[in-house]
Parts: sequence; structure tokens; C-alpha cells
Amino acid sequence: MTPRRGEPALNEGEIFELKALVPGWNMLEVDGIKRLERKFEFKDFKGALAFTIKIGESAEAQDHHPSLLTEWGAVTVTWWTHTVKGLHRNDFIMAARTDALYNN
Repeated sequence: MTPRRGEPALNEGEIFELKALVPGWNMLEVDGIKRLERKFEFKDFKGALAFTIKIGESAEAQDHHPSLLTEWGAVTVTWWTHTVKGLHRNDFIMAARTDALYNN
């Protein structure tokens, strides 16, 4: 469900409904663009790096790519859609997929 250019970002009501489905994720706004962000914790850098690779493979398969910060013991994942300059339904789908990768 990759958004097409010109498709609008989600409105506040849609964001509120979808946010309930990914409770571990925080809403933030950077440069006027709404984003979903979550920090995942690991016991070491090796675990964080392996998780980063899993997210990258999933993102590439869906042609939808997050911002990833990998550090010792943690990976911060941020989803938003560049083409709509905000959040799209696919960002919430990818957040749920990211949670599933973490829980497996």
C-alpha cells in the first residue's frame, strides 16, 4: 500500500484511530511533519544491529524506508511518508511489522 504522489496525509482522526493499534509508538513532529517513533532495547550492539538488518530487509521488500538509529543496546525507528509529508496508513502497517520483528 505505497502512497501515490498527491495522496493526502492522514487527518487527526485517522491518526488517533490507527495509533491505538501500535501502542508502543510515540507521535512526534519534526519540521512540521508528523512521525511515529519507537526505541527498541537490546542487550548489546550485535542484537541491535541484527534487528536493524531485519527492519531494512522488510522495508526494502515493501519499498518504504524508515529512519534508523542503531547504537549499543538500542535501535530507534522512525516512520513517516515523504511523499505525503506526514503519516500514511502504511506507516502504521510498517510500525506493526516492526513490532512483530522485535517480538520474534
